[in-house]
Amino acid sequence: MPPRLKDIAAELGLSVTTVSRALAGYDDVSERTRQRVRGVAETMGYVPDITAQRLRQQRTNVIGFILPTLGPRFSDPFFSELLAGIGDEAGRRGYDLLISTAAPGPAEIDLYRRKVLSRRADGIIVVRIRREDARIKFLLEHDMPFVAFGHTEKDLGFPWVDVDGAKGVAMAVEHLVNLGHSDIAYFGAPSSLMFGYLRLRAFRQALENYGLVASDEWLLTGDLTQRSGHQLGQHVLDMPRRPTAIIAANDLMALGAMAAAQQRGLQVGSDLSIVGFDDIPPAEHAHPSLTTVHQPIYQIATRITAMLIQILNGEDLEERQVLLAPKFVIRQSTGSMVPAFA
Repeated sequence: MPPRLKDIAAELGLSVTTVSRALAGYDDVSERTRQRVRGVAETMGYVPDITAQRLRQQRTNVIGFILPTLGPRFSDPFFSELLAGIGDEAGRRGYDLLISTAAPGPAEIDLYRRKVLSRRADGIIVVRIRREDARIKFLLEHDMPFVAFGHTEKDLGFPWVDVDGAKGVAMAVEHLVNLGHSDIAYFGAPSSLMFGYLRLRAFRQALENYGLVASDEWLLTGDLTQRSGHQLGQHVLDMPRRPTAIIAANDLMALGAMAAAQQRGLQVGSDLSIVGFDDIPPAEHAHPSLTTVHQPIYQIATRITAMLIQILNGEDLEERQVLLAPKFVIRQSTGSMVPAFA
């Protein structure tokens, strides 16, 4: 049988209460006694009862993460990277990760309500932020600690980390214009998503800066899946007048558009240029490799997790709101404009 508190107390001639408070680091136990207790506990191989500690502290040492999904997203490399970062950092700091899934809408808010009111988690990580986000409003109203990957249209004061997506899209437009492209399509995310709204606005502004106008028939919205990108690619590439380049709001839609182009016998990188966003692992290994805007998903995940745990531990954050600069990665899917289309 593993040693218990009363075994340590008997060995030292102390009360169980004194031993318990010494191991917990309470100030009413002298430093000399704390060291004696800890020394004997280590020698005897004592392992604390974590469940009992959590109950006393009224903490679960659990971080909640609700995946906002309209379909099977666990296979999405974006979320795979995100979950890996959150899970690794949580584990490193002694926390468990509780993952749930819910489609955006009333069922999602109900799940947040159950998680928060039952206190099954000490804090929440929120992703895919919306311009008007009911999740953020609910967490703020219930004083639930959380950190977000992304920010809302209004500054509500909550802690977040994000990548400057508008700058990333501007870099993509600049790259294509410098290659001679002026007929550029954009496959965007739903405008209800904050990053979807910001990136579409940035695309329009970037074209305007070069004296170009976004063609409405080439401004399309997808659901951020590869299938969606394929469908949108089929649509624009079957038009009588087709774009010479496509920018997609994420890599999966860019890869889908690439497949649609190749099915039509087009050479991506010469007949048609395609740019993605995220730099998920498959982007580098696609054929051809995908030019994209890099955002460090795994590192952002570890950072927001560390920030949340700092908050839970009562520590001040050096930065509560962090906007990271994106990096533009040029690969084989973009090239100089060739007037191949009539």
